[in-house]
Amino acid sequence: MNLTELPIDLKKQIENEKIDFSLKSTRKYPLNKSLTNLLIGLCMCIFMSLFVHAFMGPLFTNEVVHFESNGQPVTASLDNLDELIFPGIIIILLSLSGIYVVIRAIYSIFQSGGYFVGTESRLIQFQNGKTISTDWEQFTGNVKINAKNNYGNLEYELRTGKIKGRKNQPDKFVPDVIYILGIVNVYEIERKCRIRIKENDPTPAVVEY
Repeated sequence: MNLTELPIDLKKQIENEKIDFSLKSTRKYPLNKSLTNLLIGLCMCIFMSLFVHAFMGPLFTNEVVHFESNGQPVTASLDNLDELIFPGIIIILLSLSGIYVVIRAIYSIFQSGGYFVGTESRLIQFQNGKTISTDWEQFTGNVKINAKNNYGNLEYELRTGKIKGRKNQPDKFVPDVIYILGIVNVYEIERKCRIRIKENDPTPAVVEY
């Protein structure tokens, strides 16, 4: 799919490179990913609100709070908040983390996608004046296609990523993913990307439908 017009700044970066395709993604992140993050954030906020109510609730009615610190019984009240400073900071930080996850998830739900341009040597992402250029050799060749009537999403796995620690299990490598979402001619775009990836990496690709 070729667009008749691309942003001027993007055109300048492409210069004389041969363009295989150019398109605009309708979303930056998959909706299910955004909704999952929203659910996680809401669960964090609900858990922390229950914790705040149980731990700080008595203070709102001018009562005394009893808890243990380093195995020793501690009492705190509105007249003596010294023992609550450290746990209070922890509670505030965790609450803010939950709120941050919720806000970021809501923002990602409505965040539109950017421009994508495929050339002989790289895939260019351009959004809000920011450009990310990824050489085809950085792609593993693994791609997930979610489409109907030649309209849908592409998710490309990269060789870069991060190590995620897991409790009682070996650490897991989580690859970075490039999302190209809500596009027409999705199979044609996937075919063109596959050709370039194979030209730069002979590793067989894994295609999921």
